[in-house]
Amino acid sequence: MVPFFIQQTNSGNLDNEQSFCPFKMLTGFPCPGCGITKSIVYFYEGDLYRSMLHHLFGPLFVVFCVLVLLKLIAEIIYNKPFFDKIFYSMKLGYIMGLALGIYHLIRLFFYIKDHNLDAVLKQSIWQ
Repeated sequence: MVPFFIQQTNSGNLDNEQSFCPFKMLTGFPCPGCGITKSIVYFYEGDLYRSMLHHLFGPLFVVFCVLVLLKLIAEIIYNKPFFDKIFYSMKLGYIMGLALGIYHLIRLFFYIKDHNLDAVLKQSIWQ
């Protein structure tokens, strides 16, 4: 819901906006979810490249939410559960968590490689 309202008021300088992430404000480093809101905003605008540039899982998150919504609508209409073994699978949760963790480590590697200490501190409240 929040990305939709941000997209409605986006004045074109969303890339330069400061992050509201508490972890990034304290450390200067992105957390695993940093950039996902901007990614969803650009996905809403139809810019898939910029969406995936901010966070790889932004478009996947939107697709996942649509699938969950369709599942819930189907359960209400037909009054029986659908795909419960998939959606409530611990194995799927572990796979998704591992994928996010690996993606975050790769992002951190490139973030540290591309930013010096002054640039990291500028992203934090300790500037």
